[in-house]
Amino acid sequence: MKQNTDSSSFSPLPDAGGYDPIEDRLRANVRATIEAMFEEELAVFLGRLRYGRGNERARGYRHGHRDRQLTGTFGTETVRVPRARIENEAGKITEWRSKALPRYRRLTKKAEALIAAVYLAGTNTRRVKRALFGLFEGAVSKDVVSRAWRKVKVDWDAWSTRDLTGEEIVRLILDGTVIKTRLDRKATNISVLAAIGIRRDGQKVLLSIRNMGGESTAAWSSFLADLDARGLRRPELVIVDGAPGLEAALVALWGGDLPIQRCTVHKHRNLLGHAPKRLHDELSEDYRDMIYADTAAEIETRRKAFLRKWKLKCRAVADSLEEAGDRLFSFTRLDPSQWKSARTTNAIERLNEEFRRRIKTHTVLPCAETVPMLLWALLASGQIQMRKVDGWETLSQPLEPMSLDLAA
Repeated sequence: MKQNTDSSSFSPLPDAGGYDPIEDRLRANVRATIEAMFEEELAVFLGRLRYGRGNERARGYRHGHRDRQLTGTFGTETVRVPRARIENEAGKITEWRSKALPRYRRLTKKAEALIAAVYLAGTNTRRVKRALFGLFEGAVSKDVVSRAWRKVKVDWDAWSTRDLTGEEIVRLILDGTVIKTRLDRKATNISVLAAIGIRRDGQKVLLSIRNMGGESTAAWSSFLADLDARGLRRPELVIVDGAPGLEAALVALWGGDLPIQRCTVHKHRNLLGHAPKRLHDELSEDYRDMIYADTAAEIETRRKAFLRKWKLKCRAVADSLEEAGDRLFSFTRLDPSQWKSARTTNAIERLNEEFRRRIKTHTVLPCAETVPMLLWALLASGQIQMRKVDGWETLSQPLEPMSLDLAA
């Protein structure tokens, strides 16, 4: 026989829900302080204290109090808010409204920020309620958590349309990721496109993240056009995952002479897909020896040796490497201290990894709009942090001409 147990009152410590003189005294003082603040606010508005008299014409009259429930980091309290009838500019009698506690507000801004922070830390709406039960005494339901989270959208909309003219971006990293979300009541994979810029001082910054429905040329063109319309200048180098639609959109926007670096990790995966499984270890060893050589001259030598060997062993692998052309080795035009950060799109891959860890409790996100907003909020709240790129001290150096001889 199944039994349903109520876990709402569960406490991991004995007598944790009992009488605590420190907490009770503190809450009483907090309630008194809040009520005194409302009284002072009304006194300033009316121009006189309670029962006070003045020579000037009264702006209004007090008439009792109203009980309001307020939830903050101090817990949930019922406070008495003074009421008053006032005369507006049109001469009509209206009810006085406190600016400190607007109508329908039940949560303080600090409480909303706390709820959002717990939600972003990796819990779903129901688990936030359980985690904060002791603090808010059950006043925070999953619906309250959802409403607090939706208020983040105001900041998200402002961030999505902000001006990028002042951003001195010298390098741009572009990539897409696939996230499962709910569309038309069905779990569907959607493509989210992201752009990370690298400033002159080496600091990475998220420039844009949008749900575009796919990674076609049209999708990337629209994504890049939005960045361009907001004032993003042409970067000195762009790092991409190798998607043909992305490279076509970049060339259409910034010209065919734009320096582009193909991600070496993505190309490695492509090469493995063209080779039998029994050759994967050998292929990986040869590829890494080529890509991670110490100098451009060594990379050129090992590239030619790689092509000669694999044209005989597995022609599809050699053809796939030649397809990338010089864009796979654009990092050799930079100072060697920058090679590690310029070879791959790992900066975005790391964000994707952290994002997937965060949404494991959700399995499926409720809507497509939530996906980019949630990733942005993780960065804005500090849950995900991005450090400076390796070799940032030499970012001011111009790119060298391509020195590799690509003829095998």
